[in-house]
Amino acid sequence: MNSMTGFGRGEAEKDGFSFTVELKSVNHRYLESSIRIHHSLSVLEADIRRVLKDRLSRGKVDVFVSYQNHSDAQGQIWLNRANLEGYLKALSEASEQYQLENDLKLSSVLSLPDVLEVDKASWDPEELRPILMDALEQALAGLIRMREEEGLNIRRDFEEKLDELAGCVEQVAERAPEVVRSYQEKLYQRMQEYVDETKVPKLDEGRLETEITIFADRCCIDEEITRLRSHISQYRKIITSKEAVGRKLDFLTQELNREANTIASKSNDLAVTQTALQMKNLIEKIREQVQNIE
Repeated sequence: MNSMTGFGRGEAEKDGFSFTVELKSVNHRYLESSIRIHHSLSVLEADIRRVLKDRLSRGKVDVFVSYQNHSDAQGQIWLNRANLEGYLKALSEASEQYQLENDLKLSSVLSLPDVLEVDKASWDPEELRPILMDALEQALAGLIRMREEEGLNIRRDFEEKLDELAGCVEQVAERAPEVVRSYQEKLYQRMQEYVDETKVPKLDEGRLETEITIFADRCCIDEEITRLRSHISQYRKIITSKEAVGRKLDFLTQELNREANTIASKSNDLAVTQTALQMKNLIEKIREQVQNIE
């Protein structure tokens, strides 16, 4: 079970070309990647996305690719005079029309788009793919290792909360029969007081049994307890799985919350209500953690 949060970095060099790849991932419902790479290497973006898709299933991943060329295959830089003259003319007109100070400097002019251009070097981006993939694999290994470590910590937190949740379920299961018995005693007492006050000959045993049966049926939570026990058992199995489990846990957490809500709504007993609210609080904490799981 992996977290969706992590960082990884990789470096690779060959024949004068070196790549550095950094990966940062955070929570996301699906797998989404954002790649920053020099436009001359954009043809390699598809390979990066393919590798990420093969190794990750969820998370928003930012990919930063930088490279250095120390080989003989250097591109030639030249001044695009047509573009430069166009910029200078437009800036001069703006200065005159809007009474702005013309404070042009060489450094700011040369930083304008397409003023300096680089001839394509004599190397093929396809030849650089193995070097980039090597750096990417190193970065992915680091990212996945961090996600696994954080996933292990989250799993331990789940196990603690599931133990506490299971304890709450057993408290409710133990208290549930007492609720009906307590209601029966109170109802019998009230009816006996009514008989004493009104001098009615005797208690209506049939009416008493009917009321108790209706109450017992209305507040029965046996099914909810059974389902909660089953969901907790499934949860324990899923968090030990080797595959991506985030979506499964998300669904199962909703089911846990549904059963706890039902118990709280059926409850006519303060102790059961308090325990149900404690269960809901634990489930909400679990739900927040599930959002971090791949």
